[in-house]
Amino acid sequence: MPAIEVGRICVKLRGKEAGRKCVIVDIIDSNYVLVTGPKEITGVKRRRVNIDHLEPTDKKISIQKGSSDQEIIEAIKREGLEEYMRERVKIQPSKLIMIVRD
Repeated sequence: MPAIEVGRICVKLRGKEAGRKCVIVDIIDSNYVLVTGPKEITGVKRRRVNIDHLEPTDKKISIQKGSSDQEIIEAIKREGLEEYMRERVKIQPSKLIMIVRD
């Protein structure tokens, strides 16, 4: 299972939206992805996020790269994941330990 791929549902680990679920819309480079909640469902705005600040889940929806928020909302409803997306996750302190890079 590729962890970082378009359509993968993730949990944000950092920032004011920590604990909320989001969907990967596009892969920008090896460090950053474009995510959205969409805001109407989870409260996560469309933005660029460092992949170190995401925890991928086992769930994935079928969307095209760069899909609009409306297309993502329709895909979430089609897959029956609307309530799953609304649930917030409590972030464990062990997930926030920074990895020192050389």
